[in-house]
Amino acid sequence: MRISVSSDMDEPVARALVAALRERGHDVRAHGALSPGADPQWAVCSEAAAREVAAGTADQAVVCCWTGTGAAIAANKVPGVRAALCTDAYTADGARRWNDANVLALSLRLTSEPLLGEILDAWFAGAPSEDAEDRGNVRHIEDLDGARAR
Repeated sequence: MRISVSSDMDEPVARALVAALRERGHDVRAHGALSPGADPQWAVCSEAAAREVAAGTADQAVVCCWTGTGAAIAANKVPGVRAALCTDAYTADGARRWNDANVLALSLRLTSEPLLGEILDAWFAGAPSEDAEDRGNVRHIEDLDGARAR
């Protein structure tokens, strides 16, 4: 899977994230502080990673900042992106299942390396629900994106 990763800081957990994704066999494209010479501002690098998902040049993205909140907000401004801030495995599973999230947002402050592994396990094991109500909610979000893009 092609995964775009951004971080506004070159923190140990951000480096561990890139390494863990590569160990899982993913093709990783780094943005922000993880890419020498790139703009490290959380809004800029999160947008860059999210745009790759929206354009189809990345299958998913993981965006990081100190709390994860700003990275999630910036990513969610890109039509077609459904970013979820996940601080535990249960939330990551639910975000994939019920929200068909395609961008994982992480807090550099709250995410330890062991917790990172649990979140990634849940994220990649999760699959979008086929439940009609869940699909209807995702379609509604897609409609909101379409209206915003006009």
